[in-house]
Amino acid sequence: MADEVVQFGRAFSLIVFGADLEGLDLSELRCKFVVKRSDTMTPNIADIRIYNLEEKTALRIRSEFKRVILQAGYEGNYGVIFQGNIKQVILGRESATDTFVDIVAGDGERAYNFAVVNATIAAGGSQADQVQAAIAAMGSRGVTAGHLGEFPPEKLTRGKVMYGNARNYLRDAAQNSDKTWSIQDEKITFVSKKSYLPGERVVLNSKTGMVGAPQQTNEGVNVKCLLNPMIKIGGRIEINNASIQRLKINLSVPLSPINIPAPLTADGVYYVLVAEHQGDTRGVEWYTNLICLNIDVTSNPINAVQTNYG
Repeated sequence: MADEVVQFGRAFSLIVFGADLEGLDLSELRCKFVVKRSDTMTPNIADIRIYNLEEKTALRIRSEFKRVILQAGYEGNYGVIFQGNIKQVILGRESATDTFVDIVAGDGERAYNFAVVNATIAAGGSQADQVQAAIAAMGSRGVTAGHLGEFPPEKLTRGKVMYGNARNYLRDAAQNSDKTWSIQDEKITFVSKKSYLPGERVVLNSKTGMVGAPQQTNEGVNVKCLLNPMIKIGGRIEINNASIQRLKINLSVPLSPINIPAPLTADGVYYVLVAEHQGDTRGVEWYTNLICLNIDVTSNPINAVQTNYG
């Protein structure tokens, strides 16, 4: 388990890329960012603000650059927290002395919106073959296969024509195999609704960057920590259940679902459903906010909060 990483000494990198894959490094400038990631099929998003660029450089970003890679963390724990397509670039002024360039980006957004699959699966083909055909259609727009896992072994009794938006076939495959699917760092990722991504769990406590006390809600367990790129959507974190503040019942609406607490685990290990990274390279903000769930959704079928397809 990843429990020995001490968060100390910030690290940051921001690079934008043009169609020719030539990169422009903006890491030395002041940047603010918010990255929102989840396990729903809707693309993850990043909102990045860069301060006081030279005007001709700002104009180049607006006209020439199509992709962005954002890395952040601490010395010894540093990695990609977002990569994807630039959707919009806005130039503006925040004050009399400070100008800015805002970049709005989506993780695999072009593949999600525009990739069309046009293929035929022969008789005897499987669900996995259909997933591979959909992923191949996204490949030309920069999205490839990540963790897929196993799919039902049933074979097609006759050929199947696949034509349409690739994301719809991925959604159907997820539903048929009781999984969620999402795009994470431009990779298609499938995770069983009763399991998690392979890899070590990240232990969060006061020594490894947890900030304040986790809070139980009706939607999950909210956890705040110092910015940590090791935490992945569909992965696991471990916290001390004794540190979790329990849901406070709202007596003004006693019969409301908001009073049903999300179930806790017996061992303090939780599935990461949502991760929001926020930072300011010249400010205080450098945090990751999480919404986490009990991995075993059958442990309390009345109160369990299940993941969905967005």
